[in-house]
Amino acid sequence: MNPKVFTLTVIAGLGVISTFMLLEPIPQDPGYHNFADSRIVIGIPNGLDVLSNVPLIVIGVWGIVFTAKMLKKSGSKAPALLYFIFFIGIFFTGFGSSYYHHAPSNDTLFWDRLPMTVAFMGFFCAVICEMVSLRASLILILPLLAVGAGSVYYWHWSEALGRGDLRLYGLVQFLPMILIFLILIMYKLPVNYLSYIIAAMFFYFVSKLTEVLDIQIFQLLGIMSGHTLKHVLAAAGTCCILIMLHKRSNQLRYE
Repeated sequence: MNPKVFTLTVIAGLGVISTFMLLEPIPQDPGYHNFADSRIVIGIPNGLDVLSNVPLIVIGVWGIVFTAKMLKKSGSKAPALLYFIFFIGIFFTGFGSSYYHHAPSNDTLFWDRLPMTVAFMGFFCAVICEMVSLRASLILILPLLAVGAGSVYYWHWSEALGRGDLRLYGLVQFLPMILIFLILIMYKLPVNYLSYIIAAMFFYFVSKLTEVLDIQIFQLLGIMSGHTLKHVLAAAGTCCILIMLHKRSNQLRYE
């Protein structure tokens, strides 16, 4: 096995093992559903948290159309297919998140998280395809999509039994980001790639921070909560990927 691939595999394995050995099951905090901004906007409960998902839907559609055009190009279509899966996940995340914020509960949160795992795994495999191995990305995509979906089903099932466990979902959300960071360090970068990926990851991590600071940001700004801002930042990060694809549309390799 290639030493770099071996290193990434070991780190991934250690991440999985340590998570389940060192951490107790993590139930969903019931207070998570109590968002700072519950104002009704144009008749919609929690209006800004719902409507702030529109940019994700728009970018999702734009990305689906663009990558569908990429799929029509000759040669291997692996990169385009994986980005297509990513934007499918983004598109349905916009709807799932809107549905959840209209009536926050564990049951509606399921439909928010499920498409997010599609986006996570599609993006992760796209990075693998472009920088590590096209073959490996195609081998991994279906199992990783199954693991992602399974993590949400497992969380929802465990909550229904009264012993909620978010550990697997947490791995699906954060372990790929750690591995992507390592891949960016270890492998040769495609042209017009790094700045857009770093920007996307920056917006993602800042969005997670604003999610944690939901109430504080709402108290500071008055017009927008941290969770609403999270949606806007997540859309900005997704837009970075779409801009990168437009910039590199004639440079992507399909061999």
